[in-house]
Amino acid sequence: MPRRKVTLAYMSNKSERKISFNKRKKGLIKKASELCTLCAVDGCAIIYSPFESQPEVWPSPEETASVLSRYNSLPEIEQTRYMTNLESFTKQRLEKVKKDLHRLQIENKRKEVKCFMYKCMAGIKNPEEFDMTNADVMRSVMEETTTALNSRMRELNIVDPNDPATSVSQNLH
Repeated sequence: MPRRKVTLAYMSNKSERKISFNKRKKGLIKKASELCTLCAVDGCAIIYSPFESQPEVWPSPEETASVLSRYNSLPEIEQTRYMTNLESFTKQRLEKVKKDLHRLQIENKRKEVKCFMYKCMAGIKNPEEFDMTNADVMRSVMEETTTALNSRMRELNIVDPNDPATSVSQNLH
């Protein structure tokens, strides 16, 4: 399901704000209820509004007081364990993106080298054009390909594992 883009703009009309607030409050309470029911967890919501003199308390003031009491009785380290601010969230996200980028760069380099190897085998590329800074990657790709070929040849009963003359790796050296 695609996410809807939400544009936040201040509603200048007070009645529109109140209507929107009531719809969103109802949706928030419904989500909180679903979360508690489906995941078998305790939760509560307290919603203050300029439109009402008393805050909306869900599920009830007594149950909310019980949940908050249990939360407040936890040591501070437990209370803040999963909390994050925008700065730490951004740093965590940035580190994840950097790791993903690094992984993808390695993956792309392997694919480029593999493609070059196949083009050389097909006579499309000249092996002398190979950038030797990628020699370790090429060695790894060749070993991986050799292992896969030997395995496939054994599956097809083309290779006798006891006969080194029929092994792909023996013929490469």
